[in-house]
Amino acid sequence: MLIRPSLLLATLALSPLAQARDTAKQASIGAVSQKTDATSKTTSPVSTTTDAEYVIGPQDVLNIDVWKEPEISRTVPVRPDGKISLPLLNDIQASGLTALQLGKAIHDGLIKFLTSPEVTVTVTAINSRRVYITGEVARAGALPLLPNMTVLQALSSAGGFTQFAKLKSIYILRNEGGKQVKLPFNYKEVVKGKNQEENILLQSGDVIVVP
Repeated sequence: MLIRPSLLLATLALSPLAQARDTAKQASIGAVSQKTDATSKTTSPVSTTTDAEYVIGPQDVLNIDVWKEPEISRTVPVRPDGKISLPLLNDIQASGLTALQLGKAIHDGLIKFLTSPEVTVTVTAINSRRVYITGEVARAGALPLLPNMTVLQALSSAGGFTQFAKLKSIYILRNEGGKQVKLPFNYKEVVKGKNQEENILLQSGDVIVVP
C-alpha cells in the first residue's frame, strides 16, 4: 500500500494566494475536503454549507468522493432504512447525520484500509424534505424543501397564479404536535413589503393552499 501525504478530511481554509484570486465564494450542501501539498499543515475539519445543520434523510442523493479512490467514490441514494452502501464498508448509517458527520464516519471506516483517506460528502438532491402547493397555481405539486425556503420563494416555483386565485387568502397548513394549524399568507401585502411575519420559513410537510 502506498503511503500518501497527510490529507484533510474536510476544511474551509484556503491559502492567502488562493483567497486573493477568489472574488466569489461558492457554497454547497456537504462537507468539502481540501487537498494540501507537503508543506501544508492539517487543519480542523469544518463544513462549507449553506445549511451546515442540514440532516440527511431517506431518498436524499449523496455524492461520496474519496480522493484518488475511484472504485469507492460514487453517487448513491439513501435507502428507506436510512443507510447507504459503499465498497469495503458495506452498509453505513446516513439518515440522521449531517454531511460532515457522515464524511467523518466514512473516513473513520476507511482508515482501516487506506492511508489518510480524504472524503467529501455532498448532498446533490434533497428528496426527504418536501413542501406542497395546491389550488389556483399553474404548477401544483411537491417541491424539494431547500434550506431557509420561505412561502414566497416556494410560490415563485409554482409557475404563477390562475385568474381565479384569491391572493389575499392564501394559507399554509402545518402539523404541530399532531394537530393541523392554519397560517395566513396575504400575497399582495407581502410582495409590497408588508406583513413580512407571514412570509415564514417552511417546514417539511407544509402545504401551501391558494384558494
